Amino acid sequence: MKNSKYRPRVIDSQIEEYLSTFGAVCIEGPKWCGKTWSSAYHSKSEIMFGDPSGNFQNRKLAELQPSLVLEGETPRLIDEWQEVPQLWDAVRYQVDQRTAKGQFILTGSATPNHKGILHSGAGRIAKLRMRPMSLYESGDSSGKVSLKALCEGELTPVMTGEIDIKELIDLIIRGGWPANLGLPVKQAALLPKEYLDAVLDDDVYRMDGVKRDTSKMRLLLRSLARNESTTVTNKTLRSDIKAVDDEDVDRDTVAAYLNIFKRLFITDNQPPFAGKIRSSALIKQAEKRHFADPSLACALLKATPEGLLDDLETLGFLFESLCERDLKIYAESFGATLYHYQDYAGREADAVIELPNGKWCAFEIKLGANQIDAAAENLISIRDEIAGDNKGGKPAVLCVLCGMSNAAYCREDGVLVVPITALKA
Repeated sequence: MKNSKYRPRVIDSQIEEYLSTFGAVCIEGPKWCGKTWSSAYHSKSEIMFGDPSGNFQNRKLAELQPSLVLEGETPRLIDEWQEVPQLWDAVRYQVDQRTAKGQFILTGSATPNHKGILHSGAGRIAKLRMRPMSLYESGDSSGKVSLKALCEGELTPVMTGEIDIKELIDLIIRGGWPANLGLPVKQAALLPKEYLDAVLDDDVYRMDGVKRDTSKMRLLLRSLARNESTTVTNKTLRSDIKAVDDEDVDRDTVAAYLNIFKRLFITDNQPPFAGKIRSSALIKQAEKRHFADPSLACALLKATPEGLLDDLETLGFLFESLCERDLKIYAESFGATLYHYQDYAGREADAVIELPNGKWCAFEIKLGANQIDAAAENLISIRDEIAGDNKGGKPAVLCVLCGMSNAAYCREDGVLVVPITALKA
């Protein structure tokens, strides 16, 4: 249902491609990131299970006779399908019966347990992950540099304009939530806080009907915020909660709650990269901790623009989170995958993008232009150490992604430099 006010998203082309390939597409991601708005743009009819009219009549009808709510012009949007889990099998069955592409678009802001779902939907229902808006989608990146072209070694030097550290802080606190666009930062900071409250007070229970200790969940979320963009272990999170909040949370509870956060799309961790590296250095296998959007960490830390200006270390981790959110969105649009690299010899790269052809590119993320030289040296060291093992797998491109730089260019040593506010897919 085309809408003239719709703001295009990077995922749009993937939705169209998947609709022409599969019988149904399921778009998953955090609440309020724009899933319904984008899905409605690509659909021709819809049914909403969050609609309270008639005492949630749509939901009751779906529970009584799922096939009825699937009737309508296609592609048909089924919003928040996890509210009625048996719809998954009903959609799969209809896809098999109709043998046509692009029949349904499902959206989901939580991954339900498998109770009541008989079939995985493999081959019939394809899944796409949607995230909050990148800077390019929100209009805060000029898009003068394409990540896809950059990963192929193509970069035309270009002036990208000055950006102030205060502007970057505002973008981090505001986050990529569509409803926050155009709001002053003080007001925008309220949305991620309300988001977390809504998820913990309502969605945690509605996901599977199990009551959990939301006070301990909040403690764990605050610990994750203090450790944003790091590879801390579950054990360290427990110790951090004990040290800061003087509360004990046992190991199994931490693991269970982390799984809940993942299923609710609150967290969006960055896996480690081993790829085709056959270096003598052992690669660490820890995931890098991330929220779905850096604004969630800001809300939990009660971060303000003034506070972040006085705490540049925390600001650096939050800026890294912002960049890695955008890199993930852009990379997935052309079939690439985002990782991080860390080995036991002490070498690490903030981000690694592996292309579909197996080539990979290494990125360092730095807030200030004064950090570019050191970041470039680190990337070159990683490349040379891996190449020195004579076992292949060295990065095809080295790039420093930065905040306060006014140009995208290639250094004499071959390392590329690109401001995050100039990047697009």
